Amino acid sequence: MTPCPLALNARANTPMKWVRLVRCSSNPLWSRKPRKIAGYEAAGPDAAEPVEAGLQTADVVVIGAGQAGLSAAYHLQRRGFLPAGQTSGGEMAAEFPGSYVVLDAEAGPEGAWRHRWQSLRMATVNGISDLPGIPKPDIDPAEPSSGFLSRYFGDYEEGLGLNVVRPVKVHSVSREDNDPSGRLRIGTSAGKWSARAVINATGTWTRPFWPIYPGQSSFRGRQLHVADYVAAEEFRGQHVIVVGGGISAVGLLDEISQVTSTRWFTRREPVWRDAAFDQKAGHDAVALVDERVRLGLPPQSVVSVTGLISTPSLRAAAERGVLDRHPMFTGIEPTRVRLADGSFLAAGVILWATGFRAELEHLAPLHLRGPGGGIAMDGTQVAAEKRVHLIGYGPSSSTIGANRAGRSAVAGILKMLEHCSPDPGPDRSLDSGTPGRADPGIPFHGRFTG
Repeated sequence: MTPCPLALNARANTPMKWVRLVRCSSNPLWSRKPRKIAGYEAAGPDAAEPVEAGLQTADVVVIGAGQAGLSAAYHLQRRGFLPAGQTSGGEMAAEFPGSYVVLDAEAGPEGAWRHRWQSLRMATVNGISDLPGIPKPDIDPAEPSSGFLSRYFGDYEEGLGLNVVRPVKVHSVSREDNDPSGRLRIGTSAGKWSARAVINATGTWTRPFWPIYPGQSSFRGRQLHVADYVAAEEFRGQHVIVVGGGISAVGLLDEISQVTSTRWFTRREPVWRDAAFDQKAGHDAVALVDERVRLGLPPQSVVSVTGLISTPSLRAAAERGVLDRHPMFTGIEPTRVRLADGSFLAAGVILWATGFRAELEHLAPLHLRGPGGGIAMDGTQVAAEKRVHLIGYGPSSSTIGANRAGRSAVAGILKMLEHCSPDPGPDRSLDSGTPGRADPGIPFHGRFTG
């Protein structure tokens, strides 16, 4: 294949540097005449279709800037990817794997954590792993998790100079043509992007799951999902039914029971553990979730296979009778629920702590779901669409899993893009910690305000 020169001119009067790129059918920066594409000008021997007005381009688009999305951005930058439409120190590097951008729908840093209830403190939050490369600052156990993590994520983005653009809501991801190595079109609230690969890190918070029960719409009291929970005090004087078998359910039962009466309902008997998982048990639990997504089945939550960890506060709640579990009611009436034995229980509030589903509606144009109802995965890569990686999905839905998934997704994308590289360059093994031309490292220039 014949290499081509690429003139890069990110802004007026900026000296241009020449970069060698291999001619590739999926590379839009190849044309007969110089043309500007998202801050770039390109020259090449072959004609190409005109670029759509307002279309922006990047080699990799990351969707979402929570823990998983920031992990992907870190590893992209660590492997030499540069922010789309920007230069490094006024000049592009002599060689680089490509460009990236992170599109985030939130108004500020922190991902879904910015929406968690104020009573969720760092002392009670269910484990937060460090973002890759930079550990968390000192923690005040009494501080709300939303405040602490907003600073941590924000300082992380700023200190590493990650290319996060917000607020941008992604509406759709589709194929630009029938070429399996072609480009993907990303439709957003702020225009369209064209990319060679997409890392989806949109999480689950925006897709709360509401079960359907007979008579549900007739209930005159209040029904809310955990996603809408603010504080226990608003329920004072009302009997609260909590539905769900996860960590949010038992944590909120403990909290709400301090101010009013409660009753706990689940479909299955919960499984309790007296100690945290060791490495082998954690690995085995994640493997069970991974097996499902490899088969194209909808992912289970990790807690569904790990069980609930009994903490001192939850043991105290159990001693008060708060965690006495009841089988699911069979119907809902205007002021009460019908129990499994046919009797009734009056209630003023039903709190659905029934979990979330992956936010993947914008991927619908790709038709990724199989007959099993899920998306068949090969690690982080969609088995049927090598250009798309899902992180924070299935086995990588935990914070430590999201970090590892970001690293794995970048490794897979680098491998996919190798056929368009002019030469193998320096060793890009993700196990190598030695910075080089394609692994510049990421110096931290900011300061955490823990």
